[in-house]
Amino acid sequence: MKKWFALLILCIMTVTAAGCGAAENKPASNTAKSKSAEATETNINYLDQTYKLKTPVKRIVIAGSLESMEDAKLLGIEPIGASTVGGTFPELFKDITAKTEGIGEKTEPNLEKILKLKPDVILGSTKFPPATIKKLDKVQTTIPVSHVSSDWESNLLLLGELTGKSEEAKNIISDYQKDLKQAKETLKDKSSNKTAVILRIRQGDLYVYPEDVYFNSTLYGDLGFKVPSDIKKAKAQALISLERLGELNPDYIFVQFSKEENSSNPNALKDLEKNKIWTSLKAVKNGHINENAVDPMLQGGTALSKTTFLDKAVKWLDQNN
Repeated sequence: MKKWFALLILCIMTVTAAGCGAAENKPASNTAKSKSAEATETNINYLDQTYKLKTPVKRIVIAGSLESMEDAKLLGIEPIGASTVGGTFPELFKDITAKTEGIGEKTEPNLEKILKLKPDVILGSTKFPPATIKKLDKVQTTIPVSHVSSDWESNLLLLGELTGKSEEAKNIISDYQKDLKQAKETLKDKSSNKTAVILRIRQGDLYVYPEDVYFNSTLYGDLGFKVPSDIKKAKAQALISLERLGELNPDYIFVQFSKEENSSNPNALKDLEKNKIWTSLKAVKNGHINENAVDPMLQGGTALSKTTFLDKAVKWLDQNN
């Protein structure tokens, strides 16, 4: 009888230990996982405006903002819908648009298509008139993303906060500041007393931008090149004649030319290179012309544009005294 009782106690202890072990090794419940992945309502503060959204967002539509497309590329975010350029997505964004649906051209977002996609948020553009933003906002909360270069950090941090990638965004900004410090040291004897101009050829015409728009914020604000008078006066994209460019006669010229933006005049760059005024410029004579230093579809005032341009431009400028 005693032996039988001792055996019973041993069995009970064995079963209990096994049960405890199973409890100890049991994986975290699905309930706990779902809670951590659950979106929570967040106040997103961006350029003096507050937007209430459930973050992290999963379904993003990018309407008209190529700046946001560049940030998305840098952070590895695939929008469910985005604006097209000439009916397609620029080759630059092929790695994030394999599953993206076109929602119309960047100046004409298609509200019906956006509505069908059921986005969590719409990233618009400050280039849009208020009426367009208002229409988009009726579909879903719309944030007009700045196209001004000086807002590049705020833009990247916005997308990082929306998608749960704030740390990645902060690291990109920090790395840029480190690279910029080194670049300033490299070019300190060159940029302080030299003039530089970035030209964008669009449908055969030459354009310049204000000193805080396009790549100018990097060239002037970050690297310290002298700002020509026409750049200082510009309030937006401004047409510049070859004659006026000849009068400015800058030391360095960056030319951005893409087929997409010159469909009506595909030989514009070749024609420019043959022009007598162009060949008389000191930048041309000294070999200080850089054509497409970076992808011509880059917008200039984004983290991707700035990091890419800083790397390419500094290497080129350092080699061309």
